[in-house]
Amino acid sequence: MSGLALAISTALGIPAGAILGLARFWGKRLTVTFVYTGMAFPPVVVGLFVYLMLSRNGVLGSLNLAYVPQLFTPAAMVVAQVIIALPLVAGFTMASVAGVDPALRLQVRALGASRWQMALATLDEARTGVIAAVVAGFGGIISEVGAVMIVGGNIEGRTRVLTTAIVLETNKGNFDLAMALGIILLSLAFLTNFVILRLQGQSLEP
Repeated sequence: MSGLALAISTALGIPAGAILGLARFWGKRLTVTFVYTGMAFPPVVVGLFVYLMLSRNGVLGSLNLAYVPQLFTPAAMVVAQVIIALPLVAGFTMASVAGVDPALRLQVRALGASRWQMALATLDEARTGVIAAVVAGFGGIISEVGAVMIVGGNIEGRTRVLTTAIVLETNKGNFDLAMALGIILLSLAFLTNFVILRLQGQSLEP
Protein backbone atom coordinates (compact mmCIF):
# COMPACT_ATOMS: atom_id res chain seq x y z
CA MET A 1 0.00 0.00 0.00
CA SER A 2 2.79 2.42 0.86
CA GLY A 3 4.57 1.66 -2.40
CA LEU A 4 1.44 2.22 -4.47
CA ALA A 5 0.61 5.44 -2.62
CA LEU A 6 4.17 6.69 -3.13
CA ALA A 7 4.09 5.83 -6.85
CA ILE A 8 0.83 7.73 -7.34
CA SER A 9 2.04 10.70 -5.28
CA THR A 10 5.30 10.83 -7.21
CA ALA A 11 3.62 10.54 -10.61
CA LEU A 12 1.27 13.41 -9.77
CA GLY A 13 3.39 15.48 -7.41
CA ILE A 14 6.58 15.91 -9.44
CA PRO A 15 4.83 17.29 -12.57
CA ALA A 16 2.59 19.47 -10.41
CA GLY A 17 5.56 20.81 -8.48
CA ALA A 18 7.48 21.47 -11.69
CA ILE A 19 4.54 23.43 -13.13
CA LEU A 20 4.18 25.47 -9.95
CA GLY A 21 7.90 26.17 -9.89
CA LEU A 22 8.25 27.13 -13.55
CA ALA A 23 4.96 28.46 -14.86
CA ARG A 24 3.22 31.74 -14.25
CA PHE A 25 -0.54 31.68 -14.23
CA TRP A 26 -3.51 33.38 -12.63
CA GLY A 27 -4.20 32.00 -9.16
CA LYS A 28 -0.69 30.60 -8.69
CA ARG A 29 -0.21 32.25 -5.29
CA LEU A 30 -3.49 30.77 -4.05
CA THR A 31 -2.52 27.34 -5.43
CA VAL A 32 0.86 27.49 -3.71
CA THR A 33 -0.91 28.43 -0.47
CA PHE A 34 -3.11 25.34 -0.78
CA VAL A 35 -0.03 23.17 -1.39
CA TYR A 36 1.75 24.55 1.66
CA THR A 37 -1.39 24.10 3.72
CA GLY A 38 -1.63 20.50 2.52
CA MET A 39 1.94 19.88 3.67
CA ALA A 40 0.79 20.62 7.22
CA PHE A 41 -2.51 18.74 7.11
CA PRO A 42 -3.12 16.74 10.32
CA PRO A 43 -3.45 13.10 9.17
CA VAL A 44 -6.55 12.56 11.30
CA VAL A 45 -8.26 15.40 9.43
CA VAL A 46 -7.33 13.73 6.13
CA GLY A 47 -8.72 10.46 7.45
CA LEU A 48 -11.96 12.13 8.52
CA PHE A 49 -12.28 13.82 5.11
CA VAL A 50 -11.76 10.54 3.22
CA TYR A 51 -14.14 8.74 5.58
CA LEU A 52 -16.88 11.30 4.97
CA MET A 53 -16.32 11.20 1.22
CA LEU A 54 -16.35 7.40 0.92
CA SER A 55 -19.03 6.54 3.47
CA ARG A 56 -22.36 5.34 2.13
CA ASN A 57 -23.91 8.73 2.83
CA GLY A 58 -20.86 10.59 1.53
CA VAL A 59 -20.45 12.45 -1.74
CA LEU A 60 -18.66 9.60 -3.52
CA GLY A 61 -19.94 6.64 -1.53
CA SER A 62 -23.57 7.46 -2.27
CA LEU A 63 -22.92 7.22 -6.02
CA ASN A 64 -22.14 3.48 -5.79
CA LEU A 65 -19.56 3.72 -8.55
CA ALA A 66 -17.41 0.66 -9.20
CA TYR A 67 -14.13 2.58 -9.17
CA VAL A 68 -14.78 4.41 -5.87
CA PRO A 69 -12.93 2.64 -3.03
CA GLN A 70 -14.96 1.38 -0.10
CA LEU A 71 -14.17 2.15 3.50
CA PHE A 72 -12.14 -0.33 5.55
CA THR A 73 -10.24 -1.55 2.50
CA PRO A 74 -6.60 -1.14 1.45
CA ALA A 75 -7.77 1.03 -1.48
CA ALA A 76 -9.30 3.58 0.91
CA MET A 77 -6.07 3.61 2.89
CA VAL A 78 -4.10 4.31 -0.28
CA VAL A 79 -6.37 7.27 -1.05
CA ALA A 80 -5.69 8.74 2.38
CA GLN A 81 -1.96 8.18 2.04
CA VAL A 82 -1.88 9.85 -1.38
CA ILE A 83 -3.67 12.91 -0.01
CA ILE A 84 -1.06 13.11 2.76
CA ALA A 85 1.99 12.60 0.53
CA LEU A 86 0.99 14.52 -2.60
CA PRO A 87 1.41 18.03 -1.14
CA LEU A 88 4.79 17.04 0.30
CA VAL A 89 6.10 15.79 -3.05
CA ALA A 90 4.65 18.73 -4.98
CA GLY A 91 5.78 21.34 -2.46
CA PHE A 92 9.38 20.18 -2.17
CA THR A 93 9.62 19.70 -5.93
CA MET A 94 8.29 23.20 -6.49
CA ALA A 95 10.85 24.69 -4.09
CA SER A 96 13.69 22.74 -5.71
CA VAL A 97 12.71 23.72 -9.25
CA ALA A 98 12.21 27.37 -8.30
CA GLY A 99 15.67 27.38 -6.75
CA VAL A 100 17.41 26.47 -10.01
CA ASP A 101 19.35 29.35 -11.55
CA PRO A 102 17.05 31.06 -14.10
CA ALA A 103 20.06 31.43 -16.39
CA LEU A 104 19.90 27.68 -17.04
CA ARG A 105 16.38 27.97 -18.46
CA LEU A 106 17.37 30.92 -20.61
CA GLN A 107 20.40 29.03 -21.91
CA VAL A 108 18.40 25.92 -22.72
CA ARG A 109 15.72 27.95 -24.51
CA ALA A 110 18.42 29.81 -26.44
CA LEU A 111 19.68 26.46 -27.72
CA GLY A 112 16.26 25.80 -29.24
CA ALA A 113 14.78 23.54 -26.57
CA SER A 114 11.03 23.30 -26.23
CA ARG A 115 9.21 24.11 -22.99
CA TRP A 116 9.00 20.40 -22.25
CA GLN A 117 12.74 19.94 -22.76
CA MET A 118 13.44 23.01 -20.63
CA ALA A 119 11.31 21.57 -17.83
CA LEU A 120 13.15 18.25 -18.00
CA ALA A 121 16.52 20.02 -17.92
CA THR A 122 15.43 22.01 -14.89
CA LEU A 123 14.19 18.90 -13.12
CA ASP A 124 17.49 17.20 -13.82
CA GLU A 125 19.35 20.14 -12.32
CA ALA A 126 17.07 20.03 -9.27
CA ARG A 127 17.19 16.24 -8.97
CA THR A 128 18.65 16.27 -5.46
CA GLY A 129 15.70 18.29 -4.21
CA VAL A 130 13.27 16.13 -6.18
CA ILE A 131 14.69 13.02 -4.52
CA ALA A 132 14.23 14.72 -1.16
CA ALA A 133 10.61 15.39 -2.15
CA VAL A 134 10.03 11.70 -2.85
CA VAL A 135 11.70 10.71 0.42
CA ALA A 136 9.56 13.24 2.32
CA GLY A 137 6.45 11.82 0.70
CA PHE A 138 7.46 8.31 1.65
CA GLY A 139 8.15 9.42 5.20
CA GLY A 140 4.69 10.94 5.45
CA ILE A 141 3.15 7.71 4.18
CA ILE A 142 5.01 5.10 6.19
CA SER A 143 4.76 6.99 9.49
CA GLU A 144 1.04 7.71 9.22
CA VAL A 145 -1.33 6.32 11.84
CA GLY A 146 -4.50 8.36 12.26
CA ALA A 147 -5.81 8.48 8.71
CA VAL A 148 -5.26 4.81 7.90
CA MET A 149 -6.82 3.80 11.20
CA ILE A 150 -9.94 5.87 10.49
CA VAL A 151 -10.49 4.72 6.90
CA GLY A 152 -9.02 1.24 7.30
CA GLY A 153 -10.46 0.25 10.64
CA ASN A 154 -7.31 -1.62 11.74
CA ILE A 155 -8.86 -4.96 10.80
CA GLU A 156 -6.55 -7.89 11.52
CA GLY A 157 -5.37 -9.67 8.39
CA ARG A 158 -6.93 -7.05 6.14
CA THR A 159 -6.15 -3.42 6.93
CA ARG A 160 -3.84 -3.65 9.93
CA VAL A 161 -0.43 -2.17 9.17
CA LEU A 162 2.72 -1.75 11.23
CA THR A 163 1.86 1.69 12.58
CA THR A 164 -1.66 0.75 13.65
CA ALA A 165 -0.38 -2.54 15.08
CA ILE A 166 2.13 -0.60 17.19
CA VAL A 167 -0.66 1.58 18.58
CA LEU A 168 -2.81 -1.48 19.31
CA GLU A 169 -0.06 -3.41 21.07
CA THR A 170 0.95 -0.35 23.10
CA ASN A 171 -2.64 0.12 24.28
CA LYS A 172 -2.70 -3.56 25.25
CA GLY A 173 0.49 -3.15 27.26
CA ASN A 174 2.57 -5.38 24.98
CA PHE A 175 5.49 -2.96 24.91
CA ASP A 176 8.06 -5.58 23.83
CA LEU A 177 6.04 -6.47 20.74
CA ALA A 178 5.32 -2.82 20.02
CA MET A 179 9.02 -2.01 20.23
CA ALA A 180 9.87 -4.93 17.94
CA LEU A 181 7.34 -3.72 15.38
CA GLY A 182 8.78 -0.22 15.67
CA ILE A 183 12.27 -1.53 14.92
CA ILE A 184 10.93 -3.38 11.88
CA LEU A 185 9.20 -0.21 10.67
CA LEU A 186 12.35 1.88 11.07
CA SER A 187 14.40 -0.79 9.29
CA LEU A 188 11.98 -0.87 6.37
CA ALA A 189 12.06 2.94 6.15
CA PHE A 190 15.87 2.95 6.15
CA LEU A 191 16.15 0.22 3.51
CA THR A 192 13.54 1.85 1.26
CA ASN A 193 15.23 5.25 1.44
CA PHE A 194 18.58 3.60 0.78
CA VAL A 195 17.19 1.91 -2.32
CA ILE A 196 15.64 5.17 -3.53
CA LEU A 197 18.97 6.95 -3.25
CA ARG A 198 20.87 4.13 -4.94
CA LEU A 199 18.41 3.96 -7.81
CA GLN A 200 18.92 7.66 -8.35
CA GLY A 201 22.67 7.18 -8.45
CA GLN A 202 23.19 9.10 -5.25
CA SER A 203 25.88 8.31 -2.70
CA LEU A 204 25.27 8.24 1.01
CA GLU A 205 28.66 9.82 1.53
CA PRO A 206 28.73 13.65 1.82
